[in-house]
Amino acid sequence: MLSAVPVARLSGVIVTIIGVDPFHALRLLVTGALGSRESIGYTLYYATNFTFTGLAVAVAFHAGLFNIGGEGQAYLGGLGCGLAILALDRWLPGWLMIPTAIAAAALFGAAWAAVPAWLQAWRGSHIVITTIMFNFVASALMVYLMVNVLIAPGSMSPQSRGFAPSAQLPAIAGLPLNLSLALALACCVAVWVFLWRTPWGYALRTMGHNPEAAVYAGTNLRRMTMLAMCLSGALAGFVGVNELMGVHHRIVLDFQAGYGFAGIAVALMGRNHPVGVLLAALLFGALQQGGAELAFEIPSITREMVVVIQGLIILFSGALAHLPRPWLQLLFARRAS
Repeated sequence: MLSAVPVARLSGVIVTIIGVDPFHALRLLVTGALGSRESIGYTLYYATNFTFTGLAVAVAFHAGLFNIGGEGQAYLGGLGCGLAILALDRWLPGWLMIPTAIAAAALFGAAWAAVPAWLQAWRGSHIVITTIMFNFVASALMVYLMVNVLIAPGSMSPQSRGFAPSAQLPAIAGLPLNLSLALALACCVAVWVFLWRTPWGYALRTMGHNPEAAVYAGTNLRRMTMLAMCLSGALAGFVGVNELMGVHHRIVLDFQAGYGFAGIAVALMGRNHPVGVLLAALLFGALQQGGAELAFEIPSITREMVVVIQGLIILFSGALAHLPRPWLQLLFARRAS
């Protein structure tokens, strides 16, 4: 969270240049994100998606892998979730349909991440390049399927038929916020347990810190690469659960709305720890909701301003990641002497 201070100051300078009082803008931003029950609900709804993608990036980071394919993995996770529902929602009861769709989202997201992982592990292809390319492939695949295969009969827009009520996640207080929030919190706990309380998590983190030491300890780097990326893709795929089962109740295009890329900033700001990711996701959710209110109240500040702030967070999160380390090393060295 060290990066929040310079980001806030620089954002204030930019807002001042635009001709707006930065304190008034900050007040509108906070009020829009936290000022009412509805605004808090929207903030938590956005934060749910950021939590999924932030955890996805964090798991890959711990393995020394830079997964930039969260957009495509979220897209395919939504496709898997939607296909399972369209095929089964008229026959399965809700208590069975919902976990089946969630499992399908994880499976499709993991499968989409497994291909770049295999190319990295067995063919030496760079994970950054392949995951970026797969984002475009996922987008093109979804457009083709929605326009030519899954479009509802008689529909003028590329969307599937609606899901049966048994396949819709219950909304909380009539807001887009739904039970996916509980899934996101459960994922935070599960990721923490996996990374810090299991031998697989220990091996994964060892590979990320020192691959040679991991090999010496008997870790199969290829298998661990596949495991890390599949877990990362499954987590990103849960975005489709929140969006399609919780809000749209049908398959639509572009539901992932940049959450995959924002997850990189969330993971960086949260220092790749589930608790930090959750806190950073709440901040990004507040920025998303508060930014919409800010753009409505002050037209000269567009919603793209939120994207600028997110970019600044990425910049300063990377720049300040190791800033305290030399000072801490010096402090402990003096104490030791």
